[in-house]
Amino acid sequence: MRKKVLVLEDEDNIRGFVVINLRRAGYDTVEFALGEEAYAYLREKNDVSVAVLDVMLPDISGFEVCRRLRGSGSNIGVIMLTAMSQESDKLTGFTTGADDYVVKPFSVVELVARVDALYRRVNGGGFNADTIVDGIFELDLRSRELHKGEKRIELTQVEYLLMKSFLENRGRALSRDDLLDMVWSKDYQGDLKVVDVNIRRLRLKIEDDAAQPRHITTIWGFGYKWES
Repeated sequence: MRKKVLVLEDEDNIRGFVVINLRRAGYDTVEFALGEEAYAYLREKNDVSVAVLDVMLPDISGFEVCRRLRGSGSNIGVIMLTAMSQESDKLTGFTTGADDYVVKPFSVVELVARVDALYRRVNGGGFNADTIVDGIFELDLRSRELHKGEKRIELTQVEYLLMKSFLENRGRALSRDDLLDMVWSKDYQGDLKVVDVNIRRLRLKIEDDAAQPRHITTIWGFGYKWES
């Protein structure tokens, strides 16, 4: 069964941005702008493991959707997505039964990581609970540590997010824009060269020969691909 996430967000640009990045991470998605419609879908269907719920909506709030879900006995994973950051708002989210809480503006990489973690908890598997393994590489998602065989490789935050993006998209060509969105977020206004610079640094750490990389290969004129 495919991994499926529901996204409830009334702002089209935010909803579209979240949806496209969840799809890139391997999830099927269903999206709604109104709370009543999202709740009706969740009540009738049993094919969603995680719901990302915006709080402020034109009709009922994300809090109310979550409250109804828990009242119906649903154990779906729920992440509240909101511009509100006060402790009282977080407390409201958790007391209605939410599992996690992400405040706008947010890093899409962080949001996808939260969805990954919650999906694993809800389903008791799917991924290894704490790691992504590919050959001799093992990336610990909890401690954010990378091992190459017995060797522990120190990563910066950006290098970790690049490595995670590659391992979650093994064999898939990722453009520089894809990587920029996954690691630096869609709102990043800097130079695309930042991707190439950090790829070079990561290659120096993980490749046997950075001048002839076997794992992070270049797709000329496009981007990069992870080769298992």
